[in-house]
Amino acid sequence: MGPRHHFHLDQGDHSITVNVGPGRSGEIELLVDGKVVAYQKHHAPGMNVLAGELPEEPAHPFRVLLRQPHLVPSMPRCTLELDGVEQPMPERLVL
Repeated sequence: MGPRHHFHLDQGDHSITVNVGPGRSGEIELLVDGKVVAYQKHHAPGMNVLAGELPEEPAHPFRVLLRQPHLVPSMPRCTLELDGVEQPMPERLVL
């Protein structure tokens, strides 16, 4: 079993967080402002996509792309896609 991973990015007045469960098949949680807006029970090697919305008027949709390497065990990478622009989400240490 591997470590959990936590990715975070502030977008305007909102915070977007992605929590990835341990191992190569752990769960994925997508949080906006601390509230879970999307959940995937297992993630697979390759690309995993979760969709959410920023709570604005009108709601502002976005996607989070989680890339888990297929062959070599290594860190997943997380990217926010908002308005057609991809922005890497840095991993943060959570104790």
